Amino acid sequence: MAYEIVIGLEVHVELKTESKLCCGCSTKFNAEVNTLVCPVCLGLPGALPVLNKKAVELSIITGLALNCEIAEHCQFDRKQYFYPDLPKGYQLTQFYHPIGREGWLEVNLAGKNRKIGIPRIHLEEEAGRSYHAGKGIIDAEYSLLDYNRSSIPLLEIVTAPELHSPQEAKKFMECLKTTLEYIDVSDCKMAEGSLRCDANISVRHRGDLQLGKRVEIKNMNSFRALEAALEDEAKRQVSLLQQGTPLQREESRAWVEEKGRTLFMRFKEEPHEYRYFPDPDLLPIEIADHWIQDLRSQLPELPQIKRQRYLREYELPAYDGELLSSSKQMADFFELAVQAYDGEPKKVSNWILGELARLINLEKIEFGQVKVTPGALAQLLTLLDQKVINGKIAKMVFEETFYTGKKPEAIVAEKDLEQVSDPKVIKEIVARTIAAHPLPVRDYLRGKKKALGFLVGQVMAETKGKANPEMVRDLLDEELSFLSRS
Repeated sequence: MAYEIVIGLEVHVELKTESKLCCGCSTKFNAEVNTLVCPVCLGLPGALPVLNKKAVELSIITGLALNCEIAEHCQFDRKQYFYPDLPKGYQLTQFYHPIGREGWLEVNLAGKNRKIGIPRIHLEEEAGRSYHAGKGIIDAEYSLLDYNRSSIPLLEIVTAPELHSPQEAKKFMECLKTTLEYIDVSDCKMAEGSLRCDANISVRHRGDLQLGKRVEIKNMNSFRALEAALEDEAKRQVSLLQQGTPLQREESRAWVEEKGRTLFMRFKEEPHEYRYFPDPDLLPIEIADHWIQDLRSQLPELPQIKRQRYLREYELPAYDGELLSSSKQMADFFELAVQAYDGEPKKVSNWILGELARLINLEKIEFGQVKVTPGALAQLLTLLDQKVINGKIAKMVFEETFYTGKKPEAIVAEKDLEQVSDPKVIKEIVARTIAAHPLPVRDYLRGKKKALGFLVGQVMAETKGKANPEMVRDLLDEELSFLSRS
């Protein structure tokens, strides 16, 4: 019997503000524990909050980028529950009147563009951070608490249950992260917790209209973990259906990386159990249309639009356009290199997606950490076009530029790497090569054309790779043709 997986995501994004949601405490990461706190974010009696305007603006910008309807009126509510990392005993959130509704994000899934619905985005505050003694939250003997993160502005982005595989969920998250980086509302560092998500997953018989009981998976801090956790949970729920014992209650589970499994944490609460009510200390927010339009004018070119422009303006293949636009830093690098290079943009794309990507993956670094500049790549390609160096030497030069940051022209001059293009010099080496390798020459004359590649390699080796390979091949072919006629 066929089954259908249904996935919805709750994505949490720490907004890039210098101070917290309702107080002046810094949002700096990795400060000494419990030093970035005050009576407001600790919820001490008598402390009154003052809303951070920048957090509201970043939320509106995000909503616009995600095609949301921005609310004219929104307010904060208290979500009440007890957990040690929540010092006030409630969390400020927007349950009744979120800042954005009815949005969508277009994602290329299995070669087709699909609009994944975003029913709501809402602004809330972070909880503190728990340090568990043990391998994880499930088996911890005790936990220590750091309230530095408490009350950092947090935007929750809720998707519709329109994703149908762990791979689709991963691709959506990658696309969303790219969009958030483009609009610069968050640093999106998953390792630091500034971008993370909870995944709601259910399984039903294909063709059923009613959703099955959902499971919320927590504790996923990478795209790989998200995909693996959803794979494991989907298999578990399918197995329960096959046994005739489907889930009876919705539950929360933790992803335990070491075991490669989701483990039961607790049954899920119903919304009414949180006893939401409007926060009495924060006034409702009225968002004027001119404020929205002003922020809309600040939006940069978004990745989907940039991708289409690359195909139209630079005549790049769809594959190149998608990869280049998938990272703001890579896209910026590409465009600056194209501006500096008087040649085909496709050549720039080839080197970024080829040699540069290879070295970045080899060194396991981020794109923003590379020492190569767009101007250096343009300079290298110009040296190639002018036949100052050949392709093999270009790769050697580029690798040194990658590791040292030196300009290609300087490396070529220092190491005397200029291409040998003097026909007289190459012809002498060709003659010596033919004389020194009679067997490959005989094979070539008998019709074994592959032997020519060996002879080209010998000439290139003698010139330490500096000979013009096209000239080498032409002169070899000329000399060998002469021999065949004699």
